[in-house]
Amino acid sequence: MRAFREAVEAHDLDAVEALLADDVVFSSPVVFKPYRGRAITASILRAVERVFQDFRYERVIGEADGRDHALLFTARVGDREISGCDFLSLDASGRIAELTVMVRPLSGAQALQAAMAAQFERIAQEVQETQEAQAAGAADRMRSAG
Repeated sequence: MRAFREAVEAHDLDAVEALLADDVVFSSPVVFKPYRGRAITASILRAVERVFQDFRYERVIGEADGRDHALLFTARVGDREISGCDFLSLDASGRIAELTVMVRPLSGAQALQAAMAAQFERIAQEVQETQEAQAAGAADRMRSAG
């Protein structure tokens, strides 16, 4: 998916978030369970950007107008080199419905897991702030409509 790749490479995480479906499912080998929702997925991706160094996409697999894409990447976490793949599945509206990340080697995945674990308090705070802002916006819309 060209728009996702370009947004990630430009470090435009707002554009990345805009490409996510409201109920997107994020899966990774370094987390216990999949995460569901735009807010949590966007916060995780922001944390990944803080953790990864020298990130670059190497190759894209999938048809430009298809619904499934694989974006192969390389990065570094500390002194560990990582190779990985972002698997994207799009919904009928063209938004990302599923984002699955796979990384190798094991030592790189372990370094990523440790670095991401250190980010999860901040991720939880970002999600809470996003949800509070959305609730406040909904309340303002209800007041102005009523």
